[in-house]
Amino acid sequence: MKINAAIQLLPLITTEEKYLIIDKAIELINKSGLIYKVCPFETVVEGESDRVYALIQKIQSEILKNGCDELILNIKIHAANKDLHFQEKLQKYQ
Repeated sequence: MKINAAIQLLPLITTEEKYLIIDKAIELINKSGLIYKVCPFETVVEGESDRVYALIQKIQSEILKNGCDELILNIKIHAANKDLHFQEKLQKYQ
């Protein structure tokens, strides 16, 4: 079953490198093969729940291993007894 997840990464560093860390997370999302949309405050992904959860875990572990000692990941999950597509939620606004 497909779910939607909004992923917000907050690297707890004060330098401009935080944007490079966020770019690394978006690169991991891009490489995941999941459908996604980058927004100003978070990135929304769509996919099978096991793949989405695995991606979240990968973002956490990769970012902590590569340039960031501490982070906050804010995650919002929308799940249902049917496949969810975020494009359907946005359709009336386009």
